[in-house]
Amino acid sequence: MPPSAVLARNAAAERSPTRSVSHLGMEESLAEFRELVSSAGAEIAGEFVQHRDRPDPATLIGKGKLEEIAAAVASVDADLVLVDHELSPSQQRNIENEVKARVIDRTQLILDIFARHARSREGQLQVELAQLEYMLPRLAGRGIEMSQLGGGIGTRGPGETQLETDRRKIYRRIRHIKQQLEDVKRIRGQQRQRRESVPLPTVALVGYTNAGKSTLFNVLTGAGVLESAKMFATLDPTIRGLTLPSKRKVLLSDTVGFIRNLPTTLVSAFRATLEEVQRAALLLHVADVTSPSAHDQQLQVESVLKELNVLDRPRIRVMNKVDLMPEAQQRSLANGANTTYISAVKELGLDALLAAIDARLEIDALQPLRIRIPQSEGKLLAQIEARAHIRKRSYRDGKVQMEVEAPESLARLLREYELVSRPARKA
Repeated sequence: MPPSAVLARNAAAERSPTRSVSHLGMEESLAEFRELVSSAGAEIAGEFVQHRDRPDPATLIGKGKLEEIAAAVASVDADLVLVDHELSPSQQRNIENEVKARVIDRTQLILDIFARHARSREGQLQVELAQLEYMLPRLAGRGIEMSQLGGGIGTRGPGETQLETDRRKIYRRIRHIKQQLEDVKRIRGQQRQRRESVPLPTVALVGYTNAGKSTLFNVLTGAGVLESAKMFATLDPTIRGLTLPSKRKVLLSDTVGFIRNLPTTLVSAFRATLEEVQRAALLLHVADVTSPSAHDQQLQVESVLKELNVLDRPRIRVMNKVDLMPEAQQRSLANGANTTYISAVKELGLDALLAAIDARLEIDALQPLRIRIPQSEGKLLAQIEARAHIRKRSYRDGKVQMEVEAPESLARLLREYELVSRPARKA
């Protein structure tokens, strides 16, 4: 039986001096939190929202609301209280003492979901590191419940079956994990060097969690990556080759989804994974066009991209799930230089997306050439056939005359066969 949970949310946590929380924003935020809770496997028994000018320093929420939550926990026999905000160690303990149930904040909930979905050794190490760094300041005042890991949300902790609360042992474990991750980073760097010895640029999918990145990745590459409506279904990076309309080959990388208030410990722990984003020649920012929070989600993604120092990287906004829009609205959509509208599920708009990638990809850029090559140069002609877009071809006197668009790496080999005049670059 899944653990039952009472949700609590303090609106003061979302306030800033210049912006108040709208009712719509509150509902969207709660809906997202419900999705997180569902992805973690809990059953919601009740919800509470409190509007305050400022959070209570001792318990985040006010005393009256806390008593109300405690009564609700007792009445429905809930064993968990989930709070849509990051709690300090003292706030977490104070709330637990009042409600007589385990209390999980937003950060620990997301860590738990990551622990569920990590499949590779690297992903498991990254999650464990984030969990240990989250847990360290919360050791004080904890008793037996921290030393023996049980089942349920918030207890998928690091380690095998025991977690010693001795700080020195935890620090030692953290150092060991960091060393292992450095080894993973070194191996990944070697793999990247081998890939980069053949000039294949990387195109990275980024976006808010559950925007449809993995579905798009599978449609474009046939990779068979897990597709799920659950949040953070993809944690481990996957890279596959992709051939563009110009016949240029690129590497497409699927990455972990971002979310509002993504814990900083996770961004730090997953930095090795996110290196694929940092080294990408082009970013595809996948967004759910049907989400009422699309603009806010875009800002959240850009906030993480800023932290990764890649805001200056060429980007295409890929507005996904257009099949869920009314038909009249679909007809009014128009692709721009940096925006394309698609449905990954229905495979709509993918040709336009691939053409946009071709146009924006600056590495190994396409060069228009007019060339004449002897037919005896079979190997070179085969390369042109495989890697260039041939616009015009004719045969005369044992030679092949062609107008082509070839990537720069191939164009360098063709310069000696180039005719004097070149066609104007196609607009």
